[in-house]
Amino acid sequence: MIFVSLQCKKRTETMSETSNQKALIEQLLSDRDAEFRRAVKAEQQLKELSDVKRMQADYEARLAEKEKAIQERDRALGSKENQIAQLEQKLLYLERKMWGAMSEKRRIPDDPNQLKLDFDLLEMTPEEEETVRKAVEEVNEYRKVTVKEHEKRVQVRQKLPDNLRRVEEHIYPDGYLGHEDEWILFEDAETSEHLELQPAELYVRVTIRHKGMRKETKEIVTAPVQNEPIAKSYASASLLTDLMVGKYVDHLPFYRQVQMFKRLGVSIPPSTIEVWFHDVADLMRPAYYRLRELILSTDYIQSDETTVPIIDNEKHRTVKGYLWLVRSMVNGLVFFAYNEGSRGAKVVLQLFKDYQGAIQTDGYAGYNILEKLEGITTLGCWVHTRRYFDRALSHDKARAEYALAQIGMLYDVEGMADDQHMDTLQRMELRKRLAYPIIRAFEKWCICEQGNVLPKSPIGKAIGYFLNNSRQLVRYTMDGRYLPDTNLIENSVRPVAVGRKNYLFCGNHDAAEDAAVIYSLMGCCKAADVDFKQWMNYFLNHVHEYDSDYSKDLVNLLPHSLKKQGII
Repeated sequence: MIFVSLQCKKRTETMSETSNQKALIEQLLSDRDAEFRRAVKAEQQLKELSDVKRMQADYEARLAEKEKAIQERDRALGSKENQIAQLEQKLLYLERKMWGAMSEKRRIPDDPNQLKLDFDLLEMTPEEEETVRKAVEEVNEYRKVTVKEHEKRVQVRQKLPDNLRRVEEHIYPDGYLGHEDEWILFEDAETSEHLELQPAELYVRVTIRHKGMRKETKEIVTAPVQNEPIAKSYASASLLTDLMVGKYVDHLPFYRQVQMFKRLGVSIPPSTIEVWFHDVADLMRPAYYRLRELILSTDYIQSDETTVPIIDNEKHRTVKGYLWLVRSMVNGLVFFAYNEGSRGAKVVLQLFKDYQGAIQTDGYAGYNILEKLEGITTLGCWVHTRRYFDRALSHDKARAEYALAQIGMLYDVEGMADDQHMDTLQRMELRKRLAYPIIRAFEKWCICEQGNVLPKSPIGKAIGYFLNNSRQLVRYTMDGRYLPDTNLIENSVRPVAVGRKNYLFCGNHDAAEDAAVIYSLMGCCKAADVDFKQWMNYFLNHVHEYDSDYSKDLVNLLPHSLKKQGII
């Protein structure tokens, strides 16, 4: 029993241990499951957190892209706004230039407030203030005296020129012809005139050189050979003249003239016309060089430059060349000089390295080198200064109108000199007394106002332009011969601009140089009031007379000289 009891007790203990182990195992398994669930949950949370971070990073990246796009858009809008503002300024300028009165011709309405000089800001001496006040008062008094009311003019039909040939055409009442004895005609017949046009005619001039023998000497003599402009060519002086006048006066490209000749029954190859053009320029070139010598020997000239497109066959596009214009203000002669692609100081030195005298320009920076050359006085242009302030009217009306009023008074001084028919000495004294004080007061006003405006604004550019060129602008008061502006030379450049719009470009650099030669002589014809066609025809018919006789001066073939001789 005892043994059985012990066995039962032992079995009970074993069962108890087994039960405890099972409980422990279950507890361990339960703990493991719980830990596993926590690990899975933590992993899931970590994954969710990673997804959130990734989403946040994506969001931040998209936000950065949007901000960058917004910044780029803002920059683009700002650029477009600036471009729009610039285009608006250009549009206003072009509208004034096309439809409005030019600043050169427009006078700002008299406004006592605008015409009053602010002496307090000028830091002028009492003597200077009094001089300026007297000058302004005298100019304003001149304005009051010279202002006249505009009278309406009734347009009258223009009379036809008296020098034209009249061909009379008589028209009689019905029934008069054949029955004249039945009618009595009154002397007060009604007359009307109509302008008729006879088309141009091409014809062939046949030159027959006869030869004969003197009976006494038995000498055989042949009629002399007449010199034609171009050797071994059927082109006469009249034909060559018409071609050049067509291109450089009427601005007709050669191909259009070829078409015109075809309508008249003659076909001339364009290549042939191009060769004739070059040959004519070569005939004129010696006279052109002599012309340059005459102009650069005077002591007062004006200079300007303009572009001319040139075909570059290698690059298959047009390149920019420059025609430099020089005009003598002493004798009115002009010449053009071509440069392949520069308008810098190097060209200026080439043109004027040996010149002595005054040179008036538009203020282009390439001419600044002339200030360093001994014997040269540089002059500015008030018209270009006025244009700068005219463009600023829509930006800063008050300052621009004030400036234009001051410049207007300078031209009133010139009007006073013209009305009183002053000579150069009297004009100089008038300028020193009236114009010079106004200029100096205006200069001080610009210095004071420069700090109150944006440098790149229209009014800022206008003030800056004046101050940069003030020394050159005031120098016209030193000599009564000097002009306040370069309008005359700009007028000489206009035929080039008109031609550029019509025949668009020159075929090469050689053609541009030839054009410079022809433009020069054409400009001299205009200055001398000589018909270019008449002069050129005479020149081509007589230029070969100077080939072997070096005692003859080519000056005698220039337009002003032929006019002085009474030849044309």
